[in-house]
Amino acid sequence: MNGSVSLWSLFTTFLKIGSTAFGGFMALISIVQNEVVDRRRWLRAEDMLDGVSLATILPGPVAVNVVAYVGYRLRGGWGALVAVTGVTLTAFLLMLALSVAYYQWGGVPEVSRVFQGFIAAVAAIIVMAAWNMGRKTIRGTREAILAVLAAVLLLGIGGFWVTLVIVVGSGLAGMWWFRPRATKTAGPSEASAPKPANRTSLLSVTPLLPAALAAPFFQFDLVLIAKLLVTFGGMSVMLFGGGYVFIPLIQEVVVGTHHWVSAQEFIDGIAMSQIMPGPIVLSATFVGYKVAGLGGAVAATVGIFLPPALLMLVGTHALERIKRSEWIKAALAGIRPAVVGLIGAAAVTVGLAAPHHWLAALIFAAVLVALARLRVATAWVIPVAGVAGWLFF
Repeated sequence: MNGSVSLWSLFTTFLKIGSTAFGGFMALISIVQNEVVDRRRWLRAEDMLDGVSLATILPGPVAVNVVAYVGYRLRGGWGALVAVTGVTLTAFLLMLALSVAYYQWGGVPEVSRVFQGFIAAVAAIIVMAAWNMGRKTIRGTREAILAVLAAVLLLGIGGFWVTLVIVVGSGLAGMWWFRPRATKTAGPSEASAPKPANRTSLLSVTPLLPAALAAPFFQFDLVLIAKLLVTFGGMSVMLFGGGYVFIPLIQEVVVGTHHWVSAQEFIDGIAMSQIMPGPIVLSATFVGYKVAGLGGAVAATVGIFLPPALLMLVGTHALERIKRSEWIKAALAGIRPAVVGLIGAAAVTVGLAAPHHWLAALIFAAVLVALARLRVATAWVIPVAGVAGWLFF
């Protein structure tokens, strides 16, 4: 909605987000919501929910796809590239450094106490995201029913297919409950309809391609690097339902088929990705480094993120065109509260994983106050929570 956002502002904002986004994909989405919608007002809550809905049903890391959506809405293809680079750069560099240390000396750093503090803070951040989205989206009993039903189904059953059923089912419910009235005229609707923030052609996505092609040439074994790029790119378009679904797939390919890493190395790589401020699929960086050094790490990382991001941009471009339909608007009116319910369910799941300790409850309450009343940026509350966990857990 804000075409004046500079690429530098976009990069630094998502670099800050990516440096503090501990706790899984929903935590990252919640931090993006807090920064982009609530604090900077670059997008509306409805636009953000549309991006989350689209990312949920497309392959790839959901949170990174949402970031690509936001960047594309604000500044087209270059905006998507800059936003995704910013949000993954810190985690990539940290993962690369840990990979170097691991293969030099072995072992995984012990930082569990710090992350116990993170969990309580992340739960509060997700609660605030659900609250801020919900109060702008849930305007009546029907929206509340969709939100509660989505949360109950996800908590009670869970899984990608349930999530897909929730999104599709809520869209159909929206088409029925919020369908256009016969007496509605086209004129006022067109005048009041929100205009897409960015009407650039899909050709604006092409800046992503040179970066992807140039990245692997950091090493001399171009054949091996190309194999890493293609292998991880192929796996990325089969990644539905979050990073944890990806674990058995990547294990079968990199351990069982190609023998690039041992079973123990793979487990350690997954453990390292858990302590990164980013998605679990950053374990691709760990594998790529083992196989072909820096060039391999870059190729595997680009492969795991690029194809789903391109699909996301194609979907975003199509969504901007078709969402002007009254029937699509009705479907989105049903999907948005359901997504709020999904985010609320994520807050419950993360909260249950927090330590059963008085300090966890105190961190949770303090972060809620800091975000709701004091409007403190999440970039500050998460590190403070981590320090508290390291000192007292």
